[in-house]
Amino acid sequence: MVIYGPKHIPYDIDLGPVLLSDWFHKDYFTVVEAIVGNNASNWPQASNNNLINGRNNFNCSSVTNGTPCFNNAGLSKFRFRAGKVHKLRLVNAGAAGLQKFSIDGHMLTVIANDYVAIKPYNTSVVTLGIGQRSDVLVTATGNRNGSYYMRSSQPTIPCARAEYPNALAVILYDNATKDSIPTSSPQPAGAPDPTCSNDDLSLTTPFYPMTPDPNPAVTQTIVVNQGVNASGHQVYTMDGSTFHANYNHPLLLLANEKNTSYPSDPQWNVYNFGNNGSVRIVVYNNNSSPHPMHLHGHDMYILSAGEGPWDGTTIINPQNPQRRDVQNLSPHGHLVMQFEADNPGVWPFHCHIAWHLSMGFYVNFLERPDDITQMQIPMVMAQTCTDWEAYSSKNVVLQIDDGV
Repeated sequence: MVIYGPKHIPYDIDLGPVLLSDWFHKDYFTVVEAIVGNNASNWPQASNNNLINGRNNFNCSSVTNGTPCFNNAGLSKFRFRAGKVHKLRLVNAGAAGLQKFSIDGHMLTVIANDYVAIKPYNTSVVTLGIGQRSDVLVTATGNRNGSYYMRSSQPTIPCARAEYPNALAVILYDNATKDSIPTSSPQPAGAPDPTCSNDDLSLTTPFYPMTPDPNPAVTQTIVVNQGVNASGHQVYTMDGSTFHANYNHPLLLLANEKNTSYPSDPQWNVYNFGNNGSVRIVVYNNNSSPHPMHLHGHDMYILSAGEGPWDGTTIINPQNPQRRDVQNLSPHGHLVMQFEADNPGVWPFHCHIAWHLSMGFYVNFLERPDDITQMQIPMVMAQTCTDWEAYSSKNVVLQIDDGV
């Protein structure tokens, strides 16, 4: 979905979404079954290719199991008009891998992150964790007869695990033929970044300023760990608890019925923040993997993010910090975020890497429960719950992961 709102920075041509995605030849169920299983040799699962708008070439000689494969399947193509400013809506729509986006010979001007307009800044490479979006402007300063490569690359471990990490697409200028093959060179490669971080928070200042409460009503610390449960299956925990859903007990419906305490079901990972007006979350990653952390129902104020534990005081741009709904958490690093509790509901907060989510990396924030009791749950939703209850009472539901 593309929402066309007012421009805060002028541009000439909107090229629409540019989807960056790792690609697995195995189906999702098979990958998840291996990763959450109890055979440790199957836990590492590398993507097989990397795509821009669903396309990239692939070396079919590496396919040995008889799966149909086509060499030189083709690249996505975009048309630039010389001298014009083009808007690209970048989306990391993949399952696991960080993406580094660039265009040969062109500078990128970042103007929004996760739909939040920011003061523009220039960069040669845009970093996108799973689920993150960035809007960039590109001025067509190249040769009117030329063509250039667009690139999206997955870094090495720990930021991604990929057999073929490099995706290409082609930018064609006004007079370039549609079958033109670029000879352009990539942007200079920087030093590998094992922190898997987004751009520095000092660069990403929202265009419309908002100031978070310097003294939030609640501060909650959450420690992330990875381990193995009693049955030998790989899991993630948040504050020592791995999430496991029960489809027969949807939390929003329970809260609507004034049931907001679940002592017999700690695996639902519910943090009840009551009717407090502002909440600060301090996450420490006691783990060697990065995690793009996503909050539903809100934009987060990103107060601090980096290596090691938070010092308890440093806040970047305290009067107007970055706001977005996904922020990368570094290996053995920290993330400090805050949100205004102005949207009653039961809101997930989780890692956006598909497999980590399947391994229980998920908590729920219960917000303004008194207001939830006043909600009118649509009859179709209540009926769906009734129908599911009837189905699951007579059928075994195959739930190989945490249920999300």
